[in-house]
Amino acid sequence: MPNKKTGQRRKAEKQKSRQKEIRTARDNLDFGKFPCNVTMECDKCKRKQKNRAFCYFCQSVQRLPTCAHCGKIKCILKTGDCVVKHPGIFTVGMAMVGAICDYCEAWVCHGRKCLTSHACSCPLQNATCVECERYVWDHGGRIFRCSYCSNYLCEDDQFEHQASCQVLDSENYKCLSCNKLGQYSCLRCKNCYCEDHVRRKGFKYEKKQTYSMS
Repeated sequence: MPNKKTGQRRKAEKQKSRQKEIRTARDNLDFGKFPCNVTMECDKCKRKQKNRAFCYFCQSVQRLPTCAHCGKIKCILKTGDCVVKHPGIFTVGMAMVGAICDYCEAWVCHGRKCLTSHACSCPLQNATCVECERYVWDHGGRIFRCSYCSNYLCEDDQFEHQASCQVLDSENYKCLSCNKLGQYSCLRCKNCYCEDHVRRKGFKYEKKQTYSMS
């Protein structure tokens, strides 16, 4: 029979696999699914911004903070992994929070799992905008990632950067239909088209109307 694994060995193997998942998944993160990057509206100034502990514009503390790791705004666990025990009492507001993340500037709840694992797996650790070189603490918007170069972008520069960062996958700029030199490129398939073949069949275009390839 194989030797039974000790608790220390199981813990070491679990930590090793967790670190491997963090390293491999860091390049394929979907920032829209993380609670630390969701949209928040301030209770006082009513301005929308990224989820953070203090309002970027008026520096006020939010009435219902959201956990940056699990996304909850109310702790209803009677027998959970809460560091601060509250049997039979539901906690909200400042009674639910346990720390502030140094990377995403958002509240982390008092759950032991969130407190011990969020800092190591925070998706905004190196989220410096490639255009304006601002970090999370320097602007109030959310963080995005370029679809072409995979660099971090702030909410102000995301559209302008992705429009200039777009590159053609084809070797030349010739039209796919007639082999002429094309100046219109599809954002989805990256193919070039000339003035004649960029228009859709059976659709009447008005003067000075932009072409749509969708």
